[in-house]
Amino acid sequence: MSWQGIMDFKKRAQFVLVHALFVVCITANYGVCELKANKSATLSVDASSQSGRKIPDTLFGIFFEEINHAGAGGIWAELVSNRGFEAGGQNTPSDFSPWTIIGDETTVSVGTDRTSPFKRNPVALRVQSNCDADACPSTGVGVYNPGYWGMNLENGKGYKLIFHIKSLDSVDISVSLTNSDGSQTLATNNIVASASDVSDWTKVQFEFVPTGSATGGRLQFITRRKGVFWLDQVSLMPMDTYMGHGFRKDLLSMVADLKPRFLRFPGGCYVEGERLWNAFRWTAAVGPWEERPGHFGDVWNYWSDDGLGYFEFLQLAEDLGAAPVWVINNGVSHQDSVNTANIASWVKDALDSIEFARGSADSTWGSVRASMGHPEPFTLKYMAIGNEDCGKNYYTGNYLKFYSAIKNAYPDMNIITNCNALGTTLDHPADYYDFHTYTTASSMFSQKNVFNSAKRSGPKAFVSEYAVWQSDAGKGSLLASLAEAAFLIGLETNSDVVEMASYAPLFVNDNDRRWNPDAIVFNSSHVYGTPSYWMQQYFRESGGAILNPATIQSDSSSLAASAITWKSPDNLECLKIKIVNFGSDAVNLTISMSGLTNSIDTPNSFTTVLTSSNVMDENSFSNPTKVVPVQTPLTNANSQMHAVIQPHSITSFDMALAQTSYAADM
Repeated sequence: MSWQGIMDFKKRAQFVLVHALFVVCITANYGVCELKANKSATLSVDASSQSGRKIPDTLFGIFFEEINHAGAGGIWAELVSNRGFEAGGQNTPSDFSPWTIIGDETTVSVGTDRTSPFKRNPVALRVQSNCDADACPSTGVGVYNPGYWGMNLENGKGYKLIFHIKSLDSVDISVSLTNSDGSQTLATNNIVASASDVSDWTKVQFEFVPTGSATGGRLQFITRRKGVFWLDQVSLMPMDTYMGHGFRKDLLSMVADLKPRFLRFPGGCYVEGERLWNAFRWTAAVGPWEERPGHFGDVWNYWSDDGLGYFEFLQLAEDLGAAPVWVINNGVSHQDSVNTANIASWVKDALDSIEFARGSADSTWGSVRASMGHPEPFTLKYMAIGNEDCGKNYYTGNYLKFYSAIKNAYPDMNIITNCNALGTTLDHPADYYDFHTYTTASSMFSQKNVFNSAKRSGPKAFVSEYAVWQSDAGKGSLLASLAEAAFLIGLETNSDVVEMASYAPLFVNDNDRRWNPDAIVFNSSHVYGTPSYWMQQYFRESGGAILNPATIQSDSSSLAASAITWKSPDNLECLKIKIVNFGSDAVNLTISMSGLTNSIDTPNSFTTVLTSSNVMDENSFSNPTKVVPVQTPLTNANSQMHAVIQPHSITSFDMALAQTSYAADM
């Protein structure tokens, strides 16, 4: 990041300095640190241009899976849950939750039927008011939708409402945004129409601007007139979304701050499905949102209306400046598999998905993309054939069919196999092999060396899912982040054979924790990063940087370190040294840097430390900055430094160099 960005982050972090129970001591020319350390170590860094090796541009990115309501009720900003009334299935009557009746069984009758104008979404909601103005409750009767554990409605912000309505009678309906129990109206609009105006399905849309705020708000339709009306495809979206493309702004800003180089989507198990009939199907998740049937994600057990579909993922990757990595279903789910002899239509479906992304605006599927507002092709060069399917029935046979057809049509496409090639030889061609690891903190720390012995030729590794989990991780512990940081240092060191890596899972809605831990935690109105999220910020400059040889000599086995040279957006040459101390003892570290062609620009150099008083400390909504990086100026820095590296910490030294005199291949 630019040094202005560093200063901005410094300002955000300064207020937690009083909570940081550490001291980093830096002196020049072997000065004396007052804090005594139990261990000692020497870190030698060769920063000469001839010794460096370019890190792949794609090394660190993000993996998004529709899990934990990460998309529906998460990054996709749609506030209405079950907006098309399809979540209860297409047989009627059906459960229309979380829509809820306003009134009682004597005053209103509500149910579903198949009168919708949308062929792929036949279910609509029928609301029958059994009372007139004199007999109805003063609050009226009807239905409300609470969204995903409450709608976050903000005073003065704009919200776009779209819905479809039909009635055989004249209507007088109040459509409102309210607080959680409906007692406070934040915005309202009346729909008054004669029977002839709404005898056929009619699309209605307008903008709400609340005059108050509610984190647990709701959308409601109420009437005090006797009669029947139908609703379908009801959408309420904030007007202010990330890049104007429908994504929740605060959540995507957290992602953008990681500067991801790729986006793997739409999931892992979510792609497979427990059964194939519930797997994600991209053709059902493009085109007008009203026509998307949605589906039940039977691995993580909730409904998605698929407003966040294939097109939106491609758009998000473009908005983030990240390479899209499209994970496709290869005819294999958790419970069933398509015989290779019958896989041809699935292969064609994959080819069609590429045409949607890359085809010209006048091609069959490219024209669908163009009709959605993106006439220019997306850049799609990475595809994973399945997720964790190696060894399942028909995987290899199916994979070869996909590989051959895709490579024949798109020779530049990078194909990723589910089969791990670390320590073995694949029996099929691939550009990348997928490597997943969920393990304990100690095991993850030791895995910093796992790729040291990897073959230096053949397909590259894509570490698409890694995390410390279970008891070591809690809901996101400092301990987990330390081990993961050491692992990523190992990936940097072995970036000649590892070209891509991403943490998993990325998001969790605190109301639906299907998996712990996760990088980013949110509810309807708030968000915070776990230590594992903040850990990843130490690596956001790594992609495309120069890896400098860094060697540790120590009587402690708890250290991991790396060094990179990179250029900031304003073309400032920078040297970044990262040290992880996984142990419980402080380490007196001597840093020796050789090959520097320019002096260190001390006023623009900083130390950043992530640590806490307890290795199992976590962040929370009540204390979101308990474990965050804290930045302080790096004073008197030169080629010889001393530092005390605190126990259970990640420390980086970000040093600006005075001039940009050599032209390294950045």
